[in-house]
Amino acid sequence: MATRLTFAADTGGTFTDLVVNSAGGAARLYKRPTTPSDPVIGLFDSLGAAADDMNSSVTDLLERSDLFVFGTTLATNAIVTSSTARTALLVTEGHPDILLLREGGGRRTLFDYSQEYPEPYIPRALTFEIRERLSAEGEVLTALDERQALEVIARLREAEVEAVAVCLIWSMINDSHETRIGELLESELPDVPYTLSSRLNPSVREYRRTSSTAIDASLKPLMSRFFRHLEEELRSNGFNGRLLIMTSSGGVLDAEHVAETPIHSIGSGPAGAPVAGRRFAALDGGGMTAIVTDAGGTTFDVSVLRDGEIPTTRETMVGDQKAGYITGFPSVDVRSVGAGGGSIAWVDSGGMLHVGPMSAGADPGPACYKRGGDRPTVTDACLVLGYLDPDYFLGGEVEVAIEPAAGVIRRHVAEPLGLDLNEAASAILTLATERMVTAIEEITLNQGIDPRRGLLIGGGGGGGLYCTGIAHRLGCWPVLIPSASAALSATGAMLSDLRATYTATELMSARVFDRERANAVLDGLHAQCRDFCKGPGAGSIRSVITFAVEARYQEQVWEIEVPLARPEFASDDDVAALVESFHDTHDALFAVRDTGSDVEVLTWVAHVSCSLQDADSLKPPSAPGRSGAGGTRRAYFPDLGVIDTPVHQVQDLETGRRYPGPLLVESPVTTLVVDARSEVACSANESLLIYPRD
Repeated sequence: MATRLTFAADTGGTFTDLVVNSAGGAARLYKRPTTPSDPVIGLFDSLGAAADDMNSSVTDLLERSDLFVFGTTLATNAIVTSSTARTALLVTEGHPDILLLREGGGRRTLFDYSQEYPEPYIPRALTFEIRERLSAEGEVLTALDERQALEVIARLREAEVEAVAVCLIWSMINDSHETRIGELLESELPDVPYTLSSRLNPSVREYRRTSSTAIDASLKPLMSRFFRHLEEELRSNGFNGRLLIMTSSGGVLDAEHVAETPIHSIGSGPAGAPVAGRRFAALDGGGMTAIVTDAGGTTFDVSVLRDGEIPTTRETMVGDQKAGYITGFPSVDVRSVGAGGGSIAWVDSGGMLHVGPMSAGADPGPACYKRGGDRPTVTDACLVLGYLDPDYFLGGEVEVAIEPAAGVIRRHVAEPLGLDLNEAASAILTLATERMVTAIEEITLNQGIDPRRGLLIGGGGGGGLYCTGIAHRLGCWPVLIPSASAALSATGAMLSDLRATYTATELMSARVFDRERANAVLDGLHAQCRDFCKGPGAGSIRSVITFAVEARYQEQVWEIEVPLARPEFASDDDVAALVESFHDTHDALFAVRDTGSDVEVLTWVAHVSCSLQDADSLKPPSAPGRSGAGGTRRAYFPDLGVIDTPVHQVQDLETGRRYPGPLLVESPVTTLVVDARSEVACSANESLLIYPRD
């Protein structure tokens, strides 16, 4: 019987990464250019590379698979490029400006008047008021005027909207009005998808609830078509297993579920990197505080593992961090800067060099691809410096040339700045590295983390090109380049669990705590988690349910999440333990402990995760080599000039032996640059560890 296979893919802005895992064997990595017009084509190019490598066909491989995990940036790109559906927003009468006002003043930085006032996600022209009103207790103050609602729906038909978002005041307490509007929409506009805020995100924060509802509705036509297209192509080529989608929470869900709530696919690709980073930190790092980086073709993504925990944030923005749109859901805390291999280098009118945020992407790509790219990129600079082998780019599968890369660097950077070619290329790489350092400093220092105390994990196809320089700047040693670094996010997707979060809003004071009411809320959440375990999680090897509350000091503006030790309040001691835990968490976050203030619980939270496979079943990939590899290559180092630099293949390095730089370590999917101030060793898992030289 043929060995069963598991697939995980991550479709980025420049490359599509594929991980193939076989029972009892080592994982294999493949990387091919993304096709922006249809990401499924790039996916099948990667599958074709896997089939050729395994002396098989794509159909044979897919027929042997029970599980395919997919991550994509399609939803994010659609929002950034304003290519989402024409969406209408239905709100309570008198509240049409929720998306315009945001959370007070509209601007993220209130007094920065150099910043244009941001446009609402859905324009006022497509915002419609519904005559109804509920109280904060869920009582009907004004009954839903169905006749007026039908008139609004008729106007939606005239406006030719493609999706509808419904967000009424206090619907998270009483969803009857939103539910009825949903029924009217199904009757009158049966082909138009809609999202109800009370089902998607029943939270108190009005702007965040409305924003998430609007974003979700606007993505439904595009993402449902894409997931249907993806599944049809996989099925028609022999796949009969389960298709899962990586979500922004760092877990996975079935494709049909994500098609119904596509907002969860925002940031799905980058969310996998910290999942894989945690695994490799445990295997090779020896520490549980780690800075996980993923250097792709378009962006450089950073996250921080603290005590082995994957960080989450409720401040996730799509688009510009000052004028973008908040998703309203907790997501893996990943920061991104436009400093990838495809980032374009340019000199402004004042003679200052910049790198990014514009990117050449996959089409046309860097100039060295010879596909029409006419601006210098970071990849062009690395090729000119001799760090990349033009005959072995992506294992020789992608043809690149030095001449066009050198031409655009000379024309757009070297000549304007009065530098020679190598100096200009080195300046591009140095500036790109500096932007990456800034991103790491922001995410670490802002959380009180000294980057010098964290293990630096270099991921992505370009991670090996930058990480040594980053480590020297920040003083964070050693650097870990996992054996799966070139496809870190895809590897994380394969390691991820099925995951869901359920919430309920119920305001309760710790001083006047109703244990019976609290236990009823927790019982309801527990039942939803058990249903998830019996449904999507059926057949999992283990499941874990945890509970938390979102609480605050009395009348505080924002809440913080505090875990519950147990899913019930059996006595007043349990209430006291919750209060003490809140004080501890607040003190750790803000260095403030106000024991004299009452503690209010606003939201009750249940997290459920189901493991479909054991993490140990994913064996670190072995790096395939090429015959006749080794020797030297002419490469430029700022302190040494152009020198004959030793070139090693990963599989040729002796385990545990330290190799002093300068040198280059190659595999078909990535290259590691070790300068003269560093040395590298190979671990038993074929990961690389970089140390400073004594």
